[in-house]
Amino acid sequence: MGLFNRVFRPASPPSSPPASLPAKLKSLTELERELEHERRQAIQARPVSVPPPRRSGSFLGKLLGLGLLVGIPVGVLWAINLPYAPIRRPVAEKAPVLLLPSYVSMDNNYKAAIALTQQAKQLIDNPTRPEDIDAGQRKAIEAQKRLDELPVWLRDYWYDGWSGLYRWSFTTAGFNNARLEVARLQAKAAQEQNAQTALVTAEQAIAQAKQTYQQATNPTDQAGAIAAWQAGLQDLELIPSQTLAGRTARTRHAAAVAELRSTVGLAAESAKVNAQIENARQFAWQAAKAAQNPPHTVAEWDRVMDLWNEAIARLRQVPSNDLQGKAEAEKLLAQYQANLGEIRVRRDAEAEAVRRLTRVNQEIQQFQQLAGSTDANYQISQLNRILTELKAIPSGTTVYKEAELLTIQAQNALSKLTGQ
Repeated sequence: MGLFNRVFRPASPPSSPPASLPAKLKSLTELERELEHERRQAIQARPVSVPPPRRSGSFLGKLLGLGLLVGIPVGVLWAINLPYAPIRRPVAEKAPVLLLPSYVSMDNNYKAAIALTQQAKQLIDNPTRPEDIDAGQRKAIEAQKRLDELPVWLRDYWYDGWSGLYRWSFTTAGFNNARLEVARLQAKAAQEQNAQTALVTAEQAIAQAKQTYQQATNPTDQAGAIAAWQAGLQDLELIPSQTLAGRTARTRHAAAVAELRSTVGLAAESAKVNAQIENARQFAWQAAKAAQNPPHTVAEWDRVMDLWNEAIARLRQVPSNDLQGKAEAEKLLAQYQANLGEIRVRRDAEAEAVRRLTRVNQEIQQFQQLAGSTDANYQISQLNRILTELKAIPSGTTVYKEAELLTIQAQNALSKLTGQ
């Protein structure tokens, strides 16, 4: 009974729960939130080690200090080596070793200039092809630049005590000789280049004339092509023989002449002869034109004679192997020589007339001065001499009209003296 009573006893009001038991069971989500909250609190409560702040300016400061440590001495050394007398004179006297960079630069530039000069001399004085001349000219220009960069002012502050420490190559005599040699090489290179240009031009003219001759369809065009061909050959001969182009031109000239003769044959020689005869005719025409409308002065007659002489000289250049051309030249030569002789006579007559008139004027002045102090017979004899001289002046001279006027005046004076 007691057991059944305890089991089936009506439930009494519940007493307060023990303190150790929770009043309500927590869900899994709430438990997870509490654990997360506790973990965060633990992390926040943990002491955090803070690294010391970086000093960013320390590296830059060291770099700046190093730059100043190196840059200041270098800048001072650069300023000391400037080509200014107020700076270099006291340095050369007190601390010449500080000018060592200038000495080394001068010596290096001098060595380079001498080496470049020797290379240029070998290329320009003994060229084997046009490219050697161009290369030599570039070497000479570079050598000139090196010589211009030499601080020759430093020679005044030369420190001979360094000869044991550094073997110098620079000498004043060598420097002057190098400048003269570079100038000579540059002038010779320019001459060689001009000769090379002339060679190329002449060869192009010959090639063009050859092509024109081959394409010509009439004798006139062929003659023009032959003349151009011969002009190109003459241009080859005019190239200075002391140049590389001149030596090349001599060889190519012989080959070009042989080619001309084989291509053109006797037509070239005939065209050349015809050209010479035509040139002679042109000079003769100029001479005849200049001799028109006389009288002429002595100088003008001399000019006419020069034209006839030139025409005659052109005819004498006609070769004798061209029989037809030589015959034509001989016929014209006889005519031109006769014309030249006639002009020479007229020129001599003009010169003699001028001399006679000069003497007459002198005698007239003498007659006028002595007219009142001599007797009539002497004056008459003077007037007769003057008239004789005046009558000897031929017509066709520049002084003939003046001589006629003086003759009338002398005859009037003679009539007054003789009473006739």
